[in-house]
Amino acid sequence: MLALRPVALSDLPQLRRLARERLLGVTSLVDDETCLREKILDSEVSFAKAEASQGPENYFLVLEDPDSGQLHGCSDILATAGFAMPFYSLRNRPFISSSRELNIQHGVPTLSLCHDLSEQTLLRSFHIDAALSGTALAQLTSRARLLFIAAHPQRFADSCISEIVGYSNDAGESPFWEAVGQHFFDLPYIEAERLCALQGRSFLAQLMPQYPLYIPMLPSSAQDCIGQIHPDAREACEILVDEGFAATQYVDLFDAGPTLQARNNQLRSIIQSRVATCYLSPQSGQGQLWLLSNERLQGFRAIVAALDEAPGDVAGLDLAMLDALQLQPGDLLRGVAL
Repeated sequence: MLALRPVALSDLPQLRRLARERLLGVTSLVDDETCLREKILDSEVSFAKAEASQGPENYFLVLEDPDSGQLHGCSDILATAGFAMPFYSLRNRPFISSSRELNIQHGVPTLSLCHDLSEQTLLRSFHIDAALSGTALAQLTSRARLLFIAAHPQRFADSCISEIVGYSNDAGESPFWEAVGQHFFDLPYIEAERLCALQGRSFLAQLMPQYPLYIPMLPSSAQDCIGQIHPDAREACEILVDEGFAATQYVDLFDAGPTLQARNNQLRSIIQSRVATCYLSPQSGQGQLWLLSNERLQGFRAIVAALDEAPGDVAGLDLAMLDALQLQPGDLLRGVAL
């Protein structure tokens, strides 16, 4: 039974494999040993933090087969986007011009550099092995982050965002980047994406234009990319939309992929999850699928399990489920139906 758990430094070699296989554009998961090591160590410090308050913490989770030790996916929660440096996005909104003499008012869509989304909680680094795509384990890898937020709300903002990878072709070329970013950075999309992954976004403010970009003046190929999703990122997007996320007026700086946003009190796994006391009970394996997690911090675990009876004040789990969640009968768990 696969379980989602906090990352450990011993996961570094396997995490590099996941990073190599990740979709181009997922800048929070890069195949660089130094960068990943720092990310793991930061996560370990975050999980060990005793004070239940929101700050710069990142909580990195990996999907593991406990029997083999093999990792099959990962995801991440950044408690506060823009805490250490501004979290830059492009805001898509019209620029209104008018003439009283001609009685004309006209709005032209523009893209403007901003950091409006700073201070919100950022869901990022989602990756699942291709063989598990479309399964309940993909939902576990994404949605269990929200069960963790529900269990520890003081550590996170009242709303969450997530950037969805935008369109690029099979050669790793982004029409939007070539029409916009290429002129200011003189770097191909792949190199710019890697630079952002390794150094953060601070260099963007130094080189990106501070004035609005008029969308009608961009090539049609670039305009078509604005707010579009890479085909291989559709599952990640659909899971979050099903949770209650919605597209915003903000898009990614590199490929113009959409940024999703939701208030925590609108997210299904947060508002519909229930806490129950577990007890040992054999299960047929034919029941309703549930996302289940314990309520711990450092020892957080989450699984997908088929339960014969929906949890109420109590929840029956078999021995394998209890072991995967590292629970004993009488402990608390959190669950939400798939």
